[in-house]
Amino acid sequence: MCGAELTSLPEGVQRVAAALQAHDHPHAPVMLSDAARTAQQAANALGITLGQIAKSIIFRRTSDDAAVLVVTSGDKRVDEAKVAALVGPLGRANADFVKVKTGFSIGGVPPIAHATPSVTLIDQELFRFEEIWAAAGHPHGVFKLRPQDLPLLSGAPVADVVQAPALEEAPVNAPELIAARARVVRATVENVPSPCISVCRMNEWTGWCEGCFRTIDEIRQWSKSDDAAKRTLWLQIEQRAAASLT
Repeated sequence: MCGAELTSLPEGVQRVAAALQAHDHPHAPVMLSDAARTAQQAANALGITLGQIAKSIIFRRTSDDAAVLVVTSGDKRVDEAKVAALVGPLGRANADFVKVKTGFSIGGVPPIAHATPSVTLIDQELFRFEEIWAAAGHPHGVFKLRPQDLPLLSGAPVADVVQAPALEEAPVNAPELIAARARVVRATVENVPSPCISVCRMNEWTGWCEGCFRTIDEIRQWSKSDDAAKRTLWLQIEQRAAASLT
């Protein structure tokens, strides 16, 4: 990224871009056309699975008022007790605390380039994926990386920090959800929505995600496809989902 391109970015994204350049990271921040304040919004915009979003969760350590950053997979929930066992007792972090400690607003907090160094932990669940995306200092800003890049960029350890799935939790009926969303797609004029339903497991026999019935290549190509191509893929997804019920 050249100097002119860097200065055209929002200030927070410039800081992230500079930190990435300092580490010779190969992927510069990109600006999405729509805001991605939540992991699901980011996944939809990028055409990837929810789990591939490296979301930043901030806590306040009560002993010294330090910011504790947990970089976790978008389809997981942080287990506060596990985090506290690793770093000490925690309290809630409000928007003002996050802004003062990190220099970024909620919805755009990156895993690097904080105003004050945060105590950071990296979710081991991110290593399920070859490629992930993280916030780049602005609700529209994101950057691509590999899970193994996070420890190199942040100096943080990888840990078990998420809640275990509830045994009594009812399984997601992916074919039914896909069928319902397909009806919405057929009525959509433009901006065809992603089929991601937050189930991020690849079936070893079919090669499809068990949630959205796409191959990994189709997931990666989603954000680069136009609406016509997305509609064509949605027809294939409907057929695959229906076939899974037979």
